[in-house]
Amino acid sequence: MNVVVSGSIAFDYLMRFPGRFRDHFIDQALDHVSLSFLVEELRHEKGGSGANIAFNLALLGERPILMGTAGKDFAEYRAWLERHGVDTSAVRVIPDEYTASFFCNTDVDNNQIGSFYAGAMSHAKGYRLVDAVAELPDLVLNSPNDPKAMLELAEECRVRGVRHFFDPSQQVIWLDADDLRYGVERCDLLIVNEYEWDMIANKTGFSQTDIVEAGRVLIVTRGGEGADIYEGDETHHIPAFPVQKVLDPTGVGDAFRAGLIKGMACGFGWPLSGRIGALAAAYVLEQHGTQNHHYTLPEFVARFRTAFDDQGALDAWLR
Repeated sequence: MNVVVSGSIAFDYLMRFPGRFRDHFIDQALDHVSLSFLVEELRHEKGGSGANIAFNLALLGERPILMGTAGKDFAEYRAWLERHGVDTSAVRVIPDEYTASFFCNTDVDNNQIGSFYAGAMSHAKGYRLVDAVAELPDLVLNSPNDPKAMLELAEECRVRGVRHFFDPSQQVIWLDADDLRYGVERCDLLIVNEYEWDMIANKTGFSQTDIVEAGRVLIVTRGGEGADIYEGDETHHIPAFPVQKVLDPTGVGDAFRAGLIKGMACGFGWPLSGRIGALAAAYVLEQHGTQNHHYTLPEFVARFRTAFDDQGALDAWLR
């Protein structure tokens, strides 16, 4: 399957707070919050939703095309992605900007407070799919990016008949009701976490029934409780893969998306594709950073079979 992953390319500054955020908020003073959290560690990592998803797809044996905008500091990152199997030919470098940066603080309950500096990502608007690739792909994953760029891509996919995943994630906060309706109404598949889905439902008035009756697939991830995939009158619950340790939730959802798409590329149904996503997510959860894990396909299959039954479907990955 020819897959284009459009989305943010960023550097992550990941911090760990050795307490609970909730212990430091005062209910009666939430309208004038002034807090500073003393963190015990800081890591500088490669990240960005688009790059993370593409990296994980490449680990699973695909050759995804990453579409996005990066800054003058991207050269080393580009080499890293290419070395791991990502096609970066559709990454446009903005010479006068720095690559976007994500600053994230995580507490002991794995709650997160983050800030995002757009940098070169703000130049993604106006960058069209037909300008980025020589031929139209089979699938586009429209992951968090400049909000206007996301809506432009949604419309371009609709007009050109390209199957399209709308993945607004962190941008749900910035997209207003009309923008969210615009993106959802133009997609074939919508993927969000449960909190983001509640925000979309509250902003737009859309219900789960509205999404599926319009012929779309709705995928809602639920952290440690797994994920639910709604298509037509069917609901597929995807359990979380059991992990050996939990180190950092950053990028777990990106890996789940990659595993899901890998299953789609292989022609698998939702139950198996979702479980591939669950294991891909587990690898990230067990590491610090979003691109520090590694496995071969035989290793992936062997671990998959310790918890899930693929009924031999993954044998082709062993050849």
